[in-house]
Amino acid sequence: QVQLVESGGGLVQAGGSLRLSCAASGRAFRRYHIGWFRQAPGKEREFVSTILVDVRTHYADSVKGRFTISRDNAKNTVYLQMNALKPEDTAVYYCAVWLRGAYYSPDGYTDWGQGTQVTVSS
Repeated sequence: QVQLVESGGGLVQAGGSLRLSCAASGRAFRRYHIGWFRQAPGKEREFVSTILVDVRTHYADSVKGRFTISRDNAKNTVYLQMNALKPEDTAVYYCAVWLRGAYYSPDGYTDWGQGTQVTVSS
């Protein structure tokens, strides 16, 4: 089991940037695939991006070319660099460990963090 803590959210104007961090406890961090999801009010949790232990990455079409996921195993941290933000990116962003199933389905993830709010104003 690993504990994940997200940070870096905030209020930003459309076109701006934010970098989210997902800090993990435990020495086995380098063995975990880590994903980012987001959930807007009244909507289901949706996939944003995942980074595997071999640093291969996956992105949702809606963020491809604007968001970049990376990891620093020495710091037990996964980052989500978000550029060219749009009002529709407004949501609570969560990170979690991917264990099984499709990388884009939240059902296969565990050890969810508490989330960090991202608000993009128009």
